Amino acid sequence: MSVRLPLVHGSDRRGDPRPLVLHVMYRFDTGGLENGVVNLINHMPADRYRHAILALTEVTDFRRRLQRDDVDFFALNKPPGQGFWLYPQLYRLFRTLQPAVVHSRNLAALEVQLPAWLARVPVRIHGEHGRDVGDLDGRNRTYQRVRRFYRPFVSHYIALSRDLGDYLTGPIGVPEARVSQFVNGVDTERFRAGLVDGVPRQAQPINGCPFDPARHWIIGTVGRMQAVKDQLMLTRAFILMVHAAQDLRDRLRLVMVGDGPLRAECQALLDEAGMSDLAWLPGERSDVPAVMRGLHVFALPSLAEGISNTILEAMASGLAVVATEVGGNADLVTPQISGLLVAAGDPQPMATALLRLARSPAQAAAMGDAGRHRVERDFSMRAMVARYQGLYDRLRGQSPASGN
Repeated sequence: MSVRLPLVHGSDRRGDPRPLVLHVMYRFDTGGLENGVVNLINHMPADRYRHAILALTEVTDFRRRLQRDDVDFFALNKPPGQGFWLYPQLYRLFRTLQPAVVHSRNLAALEVQLPAWLARVPVRIHGEHGRDVGDLDGRNRTYQRVRRFYRPFVSHYIALSRDLGDYLTGPIGVPEARVSQFVNGVDTERFRAGLVDGVPRQAQPINGCPFDPARHWIIGTVGRMQAVKDQLMLTRAFILMVHAAQDLRDRLRLVMVGDGPLRAECQALLDEAGMSDLAWLPGERSDVPAVMRGLHVFALPSLAEGISNTILEAMASGLAVVATEVGGNADLVTPQISGLLVAAGDPQPMATALLRLARSPAQAAAMGDAGRHRVERDFSMRAMVARYQGLYDRLRGQSPASGN
């Protein structure tokens, strides 16, 4: 029986002998999780695995970030809610594609593990990348029950922080042997501090930005503007620090890159405070490495995080980081060395930390240097790809040298 594949982009590659890794997520759009998938596929040797992406909802133009032309994209256009009714379609899709590995990510995609098991997919991996506003501390009993229900159908778990690993082996009851803790990697060639003859240079102007990094001290953040990222807190912190340091008003500036439901609310707060001229909210940008090189410090006000790609990108760009002490942020930022950690949800500690660095640019620069060295040592893209490829090989019973 022929099966009509919900193909968004690509072609029928069922004759390709390379084992297929099918990456499953709720939506394939701009985001840290999705960016991690792009990095993994772009940097994994093409002769080892082929890849496809299955979005339960939609695949956007974000797919153009993939640099390989052998990646297929599927979208099921699932409405909100439990997707039991999708199981027959998922079963047929898995039986048709015959992936060697189904790799789902986060709770919204966990439901594919049951039809993958029914379709006898040999390796079924689930990754926990972070939490959302409905479960900031992992205590949501409903979410715990859902994860325990699907636990028997998952071959192996990947946790992107110690916090998430403890959550899986604790309340979810996953044996430690079935959990690996991986950290993301960052492309240190794309994200780098500007250099001239090997010497760090000043922050560079951002295309379209009204601020001059030679005259202004620019605080920046990058990410989808939604509740869990809490850019409203950063906006309030910026307003507080300007009020507390009127002598720095001519220098302090805020850049918030990203789009989403909080963008208009942040702009309204700035307008109300009479500080709209001190901030720039351009929406989504495709030139994030260049944006990073135009900042003096990076701020991440999230209410929850796994391992933040944007923190790693900021550190690779030679920026000091001021982040909330949630999730895996403490795994990345070494307090007083590469940045500062503050309480989540409270703008005052964020304002205090940012003001401290604004008054001590030399300390901020030293923290940025330390962060760059840490990324080069511990978070290279090559190491991340090797970890994932090694896990795929091991769970498939293959050694790296044994081929398919």
